[in-house]
Amino acid sequence: MNMNQETKTPVKNLLDTAAANGSFKTFARAVDKAGMKDTLGGAGPFTVFAPTDAAFEKLPAGKLDELFKPENKEQLASILNYHVVNGRRSTADVGKWDNARTVNGQPAPIKLAGDKLSIDGAQITVADLASSNGMIHGIDKVNIPTVTKH
Repeated sequence: MNMNQETKTPVKNLLDTAAANGSFKTFARAVDKAGMKDTLGGAGPFTVFAPTDAAFEKLPAGKLDELFKPENKEQLASILNYHVVNGRRSTADVGKWDNARTVNGQPAPIKLAGDKLSIDGAQITVADLASSNGMIHGIDKVNIPTVTKH
């Protein structure tokens, strides 16, 4: 039974929180194709800069289909891990950083201009979606790390 009560600790994990939001359907499919459901559904905590469905639509034609092929699973995971940092971080926390240390291993530059916060050029459009195992921030583009494993 899922009551919509206000609780201090969110019940849904990162993936369920993303699914409930409705703007992260493509991100959820990518997590599934990359074999990362157990990780992002696990204990964490993680902070995920999740590209919205509109962000995925900005990728060049065919790019997503290419990444979703089984033989590109490792590359897709590398790209998704570039959107994840360890720990539960609010936008207030992230705004104090110069770089985010991503799970991918490559730092992603953080910029705060007025009240606009971005990570590697992707604007945070949905902030501070709390979940039981971390935090989600929706971003308006898919960030591609400079170095991806093949």
